[in-house]
Amino acid sequence: MDLFRKIARPPWRTIVPSCCFLLLVIAGYLAWTPGLDVRDGRDDRNHNGIWISHGWFAADDWFVRNKTTNEIAFYHDLARIRSLAVLLRSHHITDVFPHVCPTDERGRLPATNARQIETFLDEFTDFRVMPWIGGPNGSQVRISDKKWRTNFIKSILELLATHPRFAGVHINIEPMTSGDANFLALLDELRSALPKDKLVSIAAYPPPTWFQPSEDVHWSQDYFRRIARRSNQMVVMMYDTALQKPRLYQYLMASWADEVLDWSGTTPVLLGAPTYNDAGVDYHDPKVENLENALLGIHRGLARKPLPANYQGVAIYCEWETDTNEWRYFEKHFLKL
Repeated sequence: MDLFRKIARPPWRTIVPSCCFLLLVIAGYLAWTPGLDVRDGRDDRNHNGIWISHGWFAADDWFVRNKTTNEIAFYHDLARIRSLAVLLRSHHITDVFPHVCPTDERGRLPATNARQIETFLDEFTDFRVMPWIGGPNGSQVRISDKKWRTNFIKSILELLATHPRFAGVHINIEPMTSGDANFLALLDELRSALPKDKLVSIAAYPPPTWFQPSEDVHWSQDYFRRIARRSNQMVVMMYDTALQKPRLYQYLMASWADEVLDWSGTTPVLLGAPTYNDAGVDYHDPKVENLENALLGIHRGLARKPLPANYQGVAIYCEWETDTNEWRYFEKHFLKL
């Protein structure tokens, strides 16, 4: 009898309220603006960063192995090096991370072209150039092995001695599980060995989220703080979220911007924004994770309170996939011109 009475209820008592609630939820989502468009340059501190391709510093055998010898002339062309410097300088980029990865299984950095590096540094005298080093954790990178860490640090010191104009190194080891004590040990050992004027920059993981809680690609607040205390710069990789809705990504970027700046203490922070197009993978949709949505979210997060002293700017990933339209958007929606 009770079931019959429920079924017999008039629509205005069941279906209509449900439909109204659903419409209200939809309307609320459509009206939701988690991002903020900023065009006055308020969040630009003229000290941004970018990850650049392996070819700029690569030894010739790297081009041979990758069957790209036709690209050697491109990277060795002085006019192109100068053009890159002009492009980055005009977009207020000061920190440059050239790819020098991965290490070998003994911890040695890959071979580079010493003459090419010096030519590059001649044109980048007003930049902080920090080689992007590391690699896949568990294969070439073996931070749990004390001998590997020793070789890795020795290789870094040799590179910096050969090219003393490098500002330091940018370490990117993936994945890096939150709480891994071996990474802390590596940073302690590296800091002790490095000259005092050389920087340690970290490609850092963002906080965990309810939809992506894995500690392999997200760091807890405690671990993030411990890494920051051992570093001169945290460059947070704020992408690869697997999100499918632009507004959710904007919201996440806003939240992350607020969190990582707080968690870093006094350590300078660059907020990583994507321009790459790894379409067809489950962790990244370029229609969602792109420069526009990233900046909208970052601006919203930074607008919540006065810019903290440790906020340095944004870092673009990556140079080799940033096109003219993206550079133009960056100019209009981020730079202080």
